[in-house]
Amino acid sequence: MIENKKKPNPIDIHVGSRIRLRRTMLGMSQEKLGESLGITFQQIQKYEKGTNRVGASRLQNISGILNVPVSFFFEDAPGENNGNQPGMAEASSSNYVVDFLSSSEGLQLNRAFVKISDPKVRRKVVDLVKALSADAEVE
Repeated sequence: MIENKKKPNPIDIHVGSRIRLRRTMLGMSQEKLGESLGITFQQIQKYEKGTNRVGASRLQNISGILNVPVSFFFEDAPGENNGNQPGMAEASSSNYVVDFLSSSEGLQLNRAFVKISDPKVRRKVVDLVKALSADAEVE
Protein backbone atom coordinates (compact mmCIF):
# COMPACT_ATOMS: atom_id res chain seq x y z
CA MET A 1 0.00 0.00 0.00
CA ILE A 2 1.37 3.39 -1.02
CA GLU A 3 1.15 6.17 1.54
CA ASN A 4 -0.29 9.32 -0.05
CA LYS A 5 0.07 11.60 2.97
CA LYS A 6 2.85 14.06 2.38
CA LYS A 7 5.08 14.93 5.33
CA PRO A 8 5.44 18.64 6.12
CA ASN A 9 8.65 20.28 4.92
CA PRO A 10 11.17 20.74 7.80
CA ILE A 11 11.38 24.48 7.03
CA ASP A 12 7.58 24.81 7.26
CA ILE A 13 7.66 23.00 10.61
CA HIS A 14 10.45 25.29 11.83
CA VAL A 15 8.71 28.49 10.70
CA GLY A 16 5.50 27.29 12.37
CA SER A 17 7.30 26.54 15.63
CA ARG A 18 8.84 30.02 15.59
CA ILE A 19 5.39 31.55 15.04
CA ARG A 20 4.13 29.57 18.04
CA LEU A 21 7.17 30.54 20.13
CA ARG A 22 6.74 34.26 19.49
CA ARG A 23 2.95 34.16 19.88
CA THR A 24 3.21 32.40 23.26
CA MET A 25 6.01 34.72 24.39
CA LEU A 26 3.58 37.59 23.86
CA GLY A 27 0.78 35.72 25.63
CA MET A 28 -1.35 35.84 22.48
CA SER A 29 -3.90 33.13 21.71
CA GLN A 30 -4.18 31.40 18.34
CA GLU A 31 -7.65 32.89 18.11
CA LYS A 32 -6.35 36.46 18.60
CA LEU A 33 -3.62 36.00 15.99
CA GLY A 34 -6.16 34.50 13.60
CA GLU A 35 -8.56 37.42 14.14
CA SER A 36 -5.75 39.89 13.42
CA LEU A 37 -5.09 38.08 10.13
CA GLY A 38 -8.74 37.50 9.23
CA ILE A 39 -8.42 33.71 9.44
CA THR A 40 -9.51 30.97 11.87
CA PHE A 41 -7.50 29.71 14.82
CA GLN A 42 -7.55 26.29 13.10
CA GLN A 43 -5.53 27.80 10.25
CA ILE A 44 -3.04 29.17 12.80
CA GLN A 45 -2.78 25.64 14.27
CA LYS A 46 -1.99 24.27 10.81
CA TYR A 47 0.68 26.93 10.27
CA GLU A 48 2.23 26.24 13.67
CA LYS A 49 2.38 22.48 13.04
CA GLY A 50 3.83 23.00 9.57
CA THR A 51 0.86 21.21 8.02
CA ASN A 52 0.08 24.28 5.92
CA ARG A 53 2.80 26.43 4.40
CA VAL A 54 2.76 30.14 5.28
CA GLY A 55 2.83 32.34 2.18
CA ALA A 56 5.21 35.28 1.94
CA SER A 57 2.58 38.02 2.33
CA ARG A 58 0.95 36.20 5.25
CA LEU A 59 4.34 35.76 6.94
CA GLN A 60 4.97 39.49 6.49
CA ASN A 61 1.62 40.22 8.19
CA ILE A 62 2.40 37.78 11.02
CA SER A 63 5.81 39.41 11.58
CA GLY A 64 4.12 42.80 11.93
CA ILE A 65 1.51 41.52 14.38
CA LEU A 66 4.11 39.65 16.46
CA ASN A 67 6.53 42.59 16.22
CA VAL A 68 9.54 40.68 14.88
CA PRO A 69 11.40 40.81 11.54
CA VAL A 70 10.53 38.09 9.02
CA SER A 71 14.06 36.71 9.50
CA PHE A 72 13.08 35.73 13.09
CA PHE A 73 11.04 32.85 11.71
CA PHE A 74 14.07 31.39 9.90
CA GLU A 75 16.66 31.66 12.70
CA ASP A 76 18.31 28.26 13.35
CA ALA A 77 16.34 26.72 10.47
CA PRO A 78 17.32 23.17 9.47
CA GLY A 79 19.90 22.98 6.70
CA GLU A 80 20.86 26.62 7.20
CA ASN A 81 24.61 25.88 7.15
CA ASN A 82 24.61 22.47 5.40
CA GLY A 83 25.59 20.87 8.71
CA ASN A 84 29.37 21.09 8.19
CA GLN A 85 30.01 24.80 8.14
CA PRO A 86 31.70 26.75 10.94
CA GLY A 87 29.22 28.22 13.38
CA MET A 88 26.95 25.18 13.37
CA ALA A 89 27.82 24.36 16.99
CA GLU A 90 26.71 27.80 18.08
CA ALA A 91 23.44 27.51 16.14
CA SER A 92 22.58 24.10 17.58
CA SER A 93 23.54 25.15 21.10
CA SER A 94 21.05 28.03 20.90
CA ASN A 95 18.24 25.52 20.26
CA TYR A 96 18.01 24.91 24.01
CA VAL A 97 16.70 28.47 24.38
CA VAL A 98 13.92 27.79 21.88
CA ASP A 99 13.14 24.46 23.60
CA PHE A 100 13.09 26.20 26.99
CA LEU A 101 10.80 29.00 25.84
CA SER A 102 8.55 26.49 24.08
CA SER A 103 7.85 24.70 27.36
CA SER A 104 5.07 25.88 29.65
CA GLU A 105 7.42 26.17 32.64
CA GLY A 106 10.08 28.02 30.67
CA LEU A 107 7.57 30.50 29.35
CA GLN A 108 6.10 31.11 32.82
CA LEU A 109 9.56 31.51 34.34
CA ASN A 110 10.62 33.92 31.59
CA ARG A 111 7.48 36.06 31.94
CA ALA A 112 7.85 36.26 35.73
CA PHE A 113 11.60 36.92 35.58
CA VAL A 114 11.36 39.89 33.20
CA LYS A 115 8.89 41.54 35.58
CA ILE A 116 11.55 41.69 38.32
CA SER A 117 12.93 45.21 38.06
CA ASP A 118 15.60 45.03 40.79
CA PRO A 119 18.88 43.66 39.31
CA LYS A 120 19.99 42.37 42.72
CA VAL A 121 16.81 40.31 43.06
CA ARG A 122 17.27 38.98 39.52
CA ARG A 123 20.83 37.94 40.41
CA LYS A 124 19.53 36.14 43.52
CA VAL A 125 16.94 34.28 41.42
CA VAL A 126 19.69 33.15 39.02
CA ASP A 127 21.83 32.04 41.97
CA LEU A 128 18.86 30.13 43.43
CA VAL A 129 18.18 28.32 40.16
CA LYS A 130 21.89 27.44 39.82
CA ALA A 131 21.93 26.10 43.39
CA LEU A 132 18.78 24.04 42.77
CA SER A 133 20.20 22.59 39.55
CA ALA A 134 23.48 21.71 41.31
CA ASP A 135 21.47 19.93 44.04
CA ALA A 136 19.58 18.00 41.35
CA GLU A 137 22.86 16.86 39.75
CA VAL A 138 24.12 15.53 43.10
CA GLU A 139 20.97 13.47 43.66
